[in-house]
Amino acid sequence: MKYDYDVIIIGSGPAGFSCAMQSSKFDKKALVVEANEESFGGTWINSGTIPSKSLRETARIIQRFQNQFQDLAQEKAYQHHQMDDLLRYKNQILKSKNSKVEADFNKNEIDTVRGFGVLKDKNTVEVTRSDGTKKTYTGEFIFISPGSKPVQPKGFNLDHDKILDYTSVLNLTHIPRRLLVIGSGVQALEYATTFSNLGSRVSILNEEEEFLPFLDNEISEQLSEVLQKQKIEVFSNAENIEIRSNALRNTTEVKYEIRNDNEGQRARVIETEHVLYLGGKVPNSSGIGLDKIGVEQDESGYIVVTDDYQSNIENIFAGGDVIGYPALASASFSEGRIASCRMFGIEALEVPPEIPFAIYSIPEISSIGLTEKEARAKNLDITVGRAYYKNITQGDISNQQHGLLKLVFDTKSLKLLGIHILGERASDLIHLGQAVMSLGGDVRYFINHVLNYPTYSEAYRIAAFNGMNRVYKAGVKYKKLLKNKE
Repeated sequence: MKYDYDVIIIGSGPAGFSCAMQSSKFDKKALVVEANEESFGGTWINSGTIPSKSLRETARIIQRFQNQFQDLAQEKAYQHHQMDDLLRYKNQILKSKNSKVEADFNKNEIDTVRGFGVLKDKNTVEVTRSDGTKKTYTGEFIFISPGSKPVQPKGFNLDHDKILDYTSVLNLTHIPRRLLVIGSGVQALEYATTFSNLGSRVSILNEEEEFLPFLDNEISEQLSEVLQKQKIEVFSNAENIEIRSNALRNTTEVKYEIRNDNEGQRARVIETEHVLYLGGKVPNSSGIGLDKIGVEQDESGYIVVTDDYQSNIENIFAGGDVIGYPALASASFSEGRIASCRMFGIEALEVPPEIPFAIYSIPEISSIGLTEKEARAKNLDITVGRAYYKNITQGDISNQQHGLLKLVFDTKSLKLLGIHILGERASDLIHLGQAVMSLGGDVRYFINHVLNYPTYSEAYRIAAFNGMNRVYKAGVKYKKLLKNKE
């Protein structure tokens, strides 16, 4: 072999992991370079997706249990549960997941090395270990997936005691009575609803004009109702944020202004126990030798790749957060797999452009395809079908009254264009609609097929009937719906 390895992978997050696994299935010799000395998986396993969702799951279980019993519904979770117990569960999940990743590498004969990898040329990676020793490895192909890191706040510093980030919040010793989340993205909503359901009084400072503006308008309306019920306040257009400790009142004071304020930029103050800062992220693309060998990056440092995840250098591919949008673990798994297929000339199915996303708030939000607003902006003739959780049997059984499943479909062909869900199990529910959409199906699928009862999936059938009533004007017999549309 001309090189030490067929492929060298920098980073063991979802993109790097899947690239290594797929390459091994092609009988290719792969090396994974991981900078973390203790665990694999990067942010995916250690400080992002897995731990935050584990904590969220415990909060969801507690919320569901308490809501089933009237005498518990008004009590706070922190009256019965300790943060240590919640984090112990989270740590067990992390330990298990790390062990499984390492076992997968060993089982598939994938080599690993701990250390910081730097590209020396287009086929050579130099790895610096924690003890300072260095070793070089060569590969025919290189896959770059070092992930991303959080942007540091402006105007205040993280002390990881009173002012936390997404890493230190997972090491809290107690459930805070009050929590202020600074952030405008998905994580802000996820952590806000998680701690709200644990009994914390939560506020969100959003530095953008709108909060999660990409959501379908009716999902946003439903979310507003949920936040109101959970007593979570969202203050948008926040700027000039300052944080200071008030020893006399034993609180942390957050001072801020509202952009374009009608009250003349009046300063506002929120008292809280802890602040959780969830700003944006930047790619881990600096310091790994990209500039030296001429790998193209955009102005923000993201690696520019083709649809096959190939960089401007023929044998170098990239995936995950380091290439930017969509920066989802779910998408990253596919990116690593497809890159491996392209490297070694193996035919692989194309991934459809419409991919689902999920927000693991309480309750969850998930979408795929066009929103109603986007469809109308394209001048498409569309019809909308809706099903509210309060009108489905499983919603009653599970005491889940807040929720909406919305179908956006072409009025003439009845083809699905978009699916938007807020409610329990939304992240799972979306895949039934995704399958029908990707196979070119229409809303009649949900009418003509038997769905288990009672389930949340029943919402698809109700939403389909609701939409078809609009197409055929309410009152027309359903026999027209069952015929093939010309």
